[in-house]
This record gives sequence, C-alpha cells and structure tokens, in this order.
Amino acid sequence: MARGWAAAACAAALALGGPGRAASAPCAPIAAGEDLPARLAAAAPGTSVCLAPGRWSGPLRVGAGVTLRGPREAVLAGGDTVVTLAGEGAALEGVTLEGSGRRFDRLDAALFVTADRARVEGVAIRGALFGIRAERAGRLVIRANQISGDPGRPFGLRGDGIRLWEVRDSVVMGNELHDGRDLVAWYSSRNRFERNRIERGRYGLHFMYSHDNRVARNVFADDVVGVFVMYSRRVTLEQNHFLRAGGAAGIGLGVKEAGDLTVRGNQFVANTTGVFVDTTAVDPDERNVFEGNEFRFHDRALLFHGAVERNEFRGNRFRDNRVSVEVEGRGDARAALWQGNEWDDYAGYDLDRDGVGDIPHQPSSLANDWIARIPALAFFRGSIALGAVEWLGRALPLFETPPVLVDPEPRLAPFALEVDLAD
Repeated sequence: MARGWAAAACAAALALGGPGRAASAPCAPIAAGEDLPARLAAAAPGTSVCLAPGRWSGPLRVGAGVTLRGPREAVLAGGDTVVTLAGEGAALEGVTLEGSGRRFDRLDAALFVTADRARVEGVAIRGALFGIRAERAGRLVIRANQISGDPGRPFGLRGDGIRLWEVRDSVVMGNELHDGRDLVAWYSSRNRFERNRIERGRYGLHFMYSHDNRVARNVFADDVVGVFVMYSRRVTLEQNHFLRAGGAAGIGLGVKEAGDLTVRGNQFVANTTGVFVDTTAVDPDERNVFEGNEFRFHDRALLFHGAVERNEFRGNRFRDNRVSVEVEGRGDARAALWQGNEWDDYAGYDLDRDGVGDIPHQPSSLANDWIARIPALAFFRGSIALGAVEWLGRALPLFETPPVLVDPEPRLAPFALEVDLAD
C-alpha cells in the first residue's frame, strides 16, 4: 500500500508542469520506516525518490540531479534546516516541510537551496523560521509553493518567507506567502517574480542592489509595504495589485535611490500611501516611468521625499484619494514630468471634446502645504480650523500657494486599465 501511495505521488508531481520542468525520471518508492537519508545519498542523478504519506525525519540532503517527491501528507521535519538542495538540478516537489531551528544567526530554514538549476514546486511550508532560503545560485524555479508564517509573532521575530541572496536568472512564480516577514531579493539580478500572492507581511517584496528584475501580475495585500525597491536599477513592475498597505507606515510601492524603473498598468487601492518616492532617480541619465497605473482610496496617492527630477507620470488615473500628490517639507513636484493623467479634482473643461482638458491641471492647497511642512498638523484634517485655512488660500491672493504640479494635458476621457491575474 505504501508503495502505491508513493507511485501516485510521483504521478501527481509530474503533472505540475511549468518552467524548469525536467523530463520524467525513474521513481524509487520509499515506504515509512526506510532509511531516507541513505536512499537519497545513494540516488543517482536523473532519478526520483518518492515518499509515501507519513512523517519523515530531517535533516535531509538532496544531491545533483535527484528529485525528492511526495504528497502533502508526506511531512518532513527535524534539523536546524530540514532539507538542503545541494547539487545542481536537485528538486523538491509536493511534500510538506514542518518547522526548523529558531536561530537567526544561522538563518535556520525549512529549505536551503545552494545549487544551480534547483527546483522547488508544490511544497507546503509551515512553522519554520525562514521558509525557502536560496544563496549564490542561478536558474532556480520556485513555483506554486505555500509558505505560512506565524501571525502571533512580531515581524522582527519572524523569518522571511523566501530569501534570495546572490540569486540570478531565476523564476519565483505562483507562490502563496502569508504572515511571514519579507520576500527578500538582495544582490539578485535578472529574476522574474510573477503571479505570486503575498499577504500580511512586512515587505511583500524587498529589493536591495538587485538589477534587471521583473515583477508582474502579483497581489500584495495587507502588508506594511507591498514592494520596496532600493539601490536597484532597471526593475519593471507591471500589472500588479497593491492593496491595503495600512497604518502610518503603509506604502504600496516604495522606491529609494533607484533608477530606470518601469511601473506600468498596476492598481494601487486603499494603501495609506500609494507610491513613496525618495530621491530617485539618482543618475542624470536615468528615468523612472510611471504609466497607466490606477490610484484609488489613498491618504496620499503619491508622496515625494527629496528630489523629484527625472520621474515621469503618463496616463495614470487618480480617483477618490484624499491627496493625489504631496511633497514632504518645502517644495513641489513640478520638476517631474506630468502628461495626460486623469485627475478627479481637475477644475477645467473640454470644449473641443477631444478627451483632453483645455487648460492645465495645476492643483494647490494651502492646508496641504502647511501639513507637508508640519506633519503634526495632519491631526486636524477635516476640522473647522484647517477648513478655514483652505478657504483663505483659495479666496485671498495673499495666501495663494504655488501649484504642486502642472499637467498640461489632463485626460478627461476614461482609459482602459488591464490587470491580468489569470494563469
């Protein structure tokens, strides 16, 4: 019976499909009670070891070209790190990994990947400090895994759901992460992050010194920060959902000293701040392009801190936000390029009915200007006092403030925004 379960597990694992899929390999069924570490050590490259349902003790090491498979009912537990994919082309499929050590100095993890062309597909991870930790490897496939953190712990005492360190040319696709700390990509370039769902974490996805990455069709929901791009170049973010990053620090997308970014076709909904831009782009030859995005139900849709030059905003939609664009401290965002955006507070007209406003959009607010200079005044939003300040700014030229931005061709006709999340 055990061998029959193992054979079924092999067949189910082979049905996963997707990028990085190796050709079907001979399957060596392992029944409960057999010496799994010894069988893995003896396995030849190109073979698979298939587990029956039950509990299996770690730590385990999977060598070059060997695949360890099993159903979700095959639970692997034990060791500071439960499973290590140590050889090129090693793979883990279908099983459940439970627990790990609890030491941050060792980065204890359910799974440690340290070999090129390794695959992790359809695995469930629960109760571990770090979920999947990958270092100094390339051409990995991390696909369709479910990684659960501990919502009862503060973020600082949780490990990362997925941690990439010096990982290149890899695919992170179709995973579900919740209640962990971060999905981290540090010093990791030319990777694809697609169709993942990351919920209730600190940073949904955090880039540091990681260039030429693509982030597409993901959902970042109820995180403190959806995505933060720091000191990275040529990162593309397309057709993602950034939802409900709440609290005082809640940010859908944050960028700091990053250049040549493309942010296109995303939906930002109900975050405290939709996009936070801090002194970016730095290099005079770089441009950051924000195009065709939708911003709704934010306290601040866009918040600038520091220089705003070399940022371009084209064809975005701003609706139902308390403030569309705010600049911290003194200053404005007129140095950025604004072209053809749709603004729900536009006060102009379109006499020729071409879908473009006949006068520029030049929003200004004395109350918002004061709050940008003295953030503590935000406590009085909606009060009679700040209402009077706003009235003075609009009624008396003496108190008139310069516009925050100038969009010479504001769009009035709705545009179609396509965010495809289907497989």
